[in-house]
Amino acid sequence: MRKLILFFLLVTISLTYSQTKYLIYFKDKGIAPGKALYKTEAVYQSALKLLSARSIARREKVMGKNIITYQDLPIEQSYVTSLENLGVKIENKLNWFNAVSAYLTNDQVKQISALPFVNKIDTVKILKFKNSNSIEKIFPQKIMGTASDTLYGPSFQEFNLSDIPEVYARGITGKGVIIGILDDGFIWKQHESLVNDSVIAEYNYVFHVTSTAPQPGDDPSSGDHGTFVFSLIGGYKPGNIIGVANGAHFILAKTEDDRSESHIEEDNYAAALEWMEGMGVDITTSSLGYNIFDDTTYSYTYKDMDGKTTICAKAIALAFQRGVVTVTAAGNEGDNTWHYIDTPGDGINALTIGAVNDNNQVTPFSSWGPTFDGRIKPELVALGANNYGADVASGFSSYGIGSGTSFATPIAAGVAALLLSTYPKLTNVQIRQILIHTADNYSQPNDDRGYGLVSAEKAIGYPNLYYDSTQNQYTLNKIFFPSKGIQPSSAVLHYSVNSSNYLAANLGYDGTLKYSYVLPFVPSGDSVKFYFTYNDSLGSQVQEPATGYYSFSGGTNIVNSVSDTLPTSSQDILSNSYPNPFYPIHQKMTIEFYSQNAQSARIIIMNGLGQKVKTLFNGMAQSGSNTVSWNGKSDNGMPCSSGVYFYMLSIGGHNYSNKLLLLK
Repeated sequence: MRKLILFFLLVTISLTYSQTKYLIYFKDKGIAPGKALYKTEAVYQSALKLLSARSIARREKVMGKNIITYQDLPIEQSYVTSLENLGVKIENKLNWFNAVSAYLTNDQVKQISALPFVNKIDTVKILKFKNSNSIEKIFPQKIMGTASDTLYGPSFQEFNLSDIPEVYARGITGKGVIIGILDDGFIWKQHESLVNDSVIAEYNYVFHVTSTAPQPGDDPSSGDHGTFVFSLIGGYKPGNIIGVANGAHFILAKTEDDRSESHIEEDNYAAALEWMEGMGVDITTSSLGYNIFDDTTYSYTYKDMDGKTTICAKAIALAFQRGVVTVTAAGNEGDNTWHYIDTPGDGINALTIGAVNDNNQVTPFSSWGPTFDGRIKPELVALGANNYGADVASGFSSYGIGSGTSFATPIAAGVAALLLSTYPKLTNVQIRQILIHTADNYSQPNDDRGYGLVSAEKAIGYPNLYYDSTQNQYTLNKIFFPSKGIQPSSAVLHYSVNSSNYLAANLGYDGTLKYSYVLPFVPSGDSVKFYFTYNDSLGSQVQEPATGYYSFSGGTNIVNSVSDTLPTSSQDILSNSYPNPFYPIHQKMTIEFYSQNAQSARIIIMNGLGQKVKTLFNGMAQSGSNTVSWNGKSDNGMPCSSGVYFYMLSIGGHNYSNKLLLLK
């Protein structure tokens, strides 16, 4: 009898895997896509019930009160029931894509395609998970080298490179933040550095169970990679490892199947992101990077790395629109024939992370940018060579080393968590901008290391704004990291509105770490420049920034920095635009240029085809520095779409141009 049952199970499994997995897209959700949504409608309320209170609060920070879109509405249940009546077993429901996934025979594909409510059927892509022994292998030996810090032990260097210990010493641990990790599973209850972590939920999208630990029939290595990744961001074992954000809460999703050459199905990834977002996750991190499928007929090409083609990339974009900070690995293709970033690293607004060694040099394997549509990738880099972390395969108290962008990514995600933990009112747009703006290559970004090495100290020390719409006022926040490590007892804000004389104001101080100041009313469009001064422990006055100033425009909450004003010159000069990339919903883009004398000048914005979309300035430039701004709209007042644009200055018989990136 037992043999008969076993035979039946084997036949069932064989039949299941002889079928192909498909995404079945529906034409509507019971209501037409263009229909207006009203909060009193049952369908709106059903979508709202899918979100936790924390998810709603996070969405409201970036979406206002209109937090439910057509994409959030649940799939029409009658469509699902019709499929189930045909013997179809639903694997994943993707509300954001109005689709379900299921294993189908060829006859079922034909039958379902004819249903009146079905829009199309696509094959679910099976993406290979790159786990090269030379790059991602976690070696099982215990590393006992001399540590530079007894608390961090051998993990000190990977975190110190990004200035994390200095922040941790101030008591900033990621407390209050929820981080979602997508990987090949997690054996966190069986390792000393993770067993006491706050895991509030986990789900296995491969076996559809609530445990992300290895299941019967799973690959023996399942969870080794995910556990190592988890330890870098959440591990805590003094003397061995202090994960970047070990005080955070975690949601874990097993989306990768380590069996049969290691692969992930795209619908698992999208379903996991949607689930995490609904639970109220703040930050997601995925050490995934794919471009080649089991069936090369369905392999992606570089042309598909545009942030708009793959399910993974589109899911990241939808999560970001709902306020989630999305962090993902660039991939380990730099030294092979592919070279470029993988998906979902091409995702629009994803923080894509490359790898550097302990000398802050980009590793040969770290994937390159740009995306096919010209966006800079990766955005940031962190240590991804000889990282030290949990080696659960070798025991409860074992540690090992591994290299890859997989291990640089949780470090960068952890820094994002430290920033959000310090300032819970920040939006994901602000966090992304601050991490980019404070990286060490911001002034000269490239497609090798992007904007540069992520720094926890610089990010948390960067000023930020909170706008209170009920009071119509801004609160400016600041934390100082003096060279001697002693907080100044007082600090002064110097600010100028619309280039007026600078005013001085004492910053409020909470007595331990944070300084703040409530600014007088700043009308939309007004320009504010500011800097700080304080006396250090020796009584010497310190100015921050040392040269130049910070700035923002009324109506936005994005702070920019100008390293210095344009120099006096015998030539006309066009500066780089800032911020770049920029988000018209939250900010304006500023262009500065220097004119050697009062003369006629013209600045236009052109799209990628070279067509003029906006004239920013057409008149007499003043001698010296000139500033213009763009709100992302064309000459006819219509918002421009996301993409690469060029701005061109015509002055003194010459043309000067540069590139900018508009994102939404």
